[in-house]
Amino acid sequence: MRLNRFLARAGVASRRKSDELILGGTVRVNGEIVAEPGRTVVIGEDRVEVGGRQVWLPEGFEYLLLHKQRGCLVTRRDTHGRPTVFDQIDPLRPGTVAVGRLDQDTTGVLLLTDDGELAFRLLHPSRQVEKRYEALVEGKPDATDLLALRQGVELEEGPTAPAQVRLRGADEREARLEICIHEGRKRQVRRMCAAVGHPVKRLKRVTFAGLGLGRLKPGQWRRLTPGEVRTLRIRAGLDTQR
Repeated sequence: MRLNRFLARAGVASRRKSDELILGGTVRVNGEIVAEPGRTVVIGEDRVEVGGRQVWLPEGFEYLLLHKQRGCLVTRRDTHGRPTVFDQIDPLRPGTVAVGRLDQDTTGVLLLTDDGELAFRLLHPSRQVEKRYEALVEGKPDATDLLALRQGVELEEGPTAPAQVRLRGADEREARLEICIHEGRKRQVRRMCAAVGHPVKRLKRVTFAGLGLGRLKPGQWRRLTPGEVRTLRIRAGLDTQR
């Protein structure tokens, strides 16, 4: 494992801060100062010390599910002092990150973990992980609009992949849509709806990789059960035993 990742997983600091500690000469491996963040260490064999104190990896990974509130940023720190999702969870390991992002005004399911391989695989397009949203949009989409969303709409970087779209209710002023996508482009659902002439007024992600909010209220979070973690690992191709 790369040394900077080892330190982050051990709860010493974030990956970026770990780089600074290593470059500052405060980290030793087997008694020798190491100044290369990319240096690899053998878990269970190499002795890693920070400031003269030995550090170890935790026994397992951390998996959390948050009901993201509107107005919170999905970032560790904000230079303007705005609230972030990481402010709501304490304690949280330095190496734990959000799996994907939700924009500031979007609410709903957000998975956080320090299991980097799982996070990478869940976000990789080849895994086709479902992300289901409830969107309140302006106006009433007609059959042509809905078909365009289902077949794929043209965005700046190219057409979107086919999506599942259902009209859940509408009047002449607004409509409720259920949209399920497998891609992870920036602000994708908002951009898709705007492309067919129905900008999003309110957006909520209701499931991610099969995980739903359950009874979680906005701002609340919980740890995943062993069964949920195992299901995620199967979806990610890390566990083939069903």
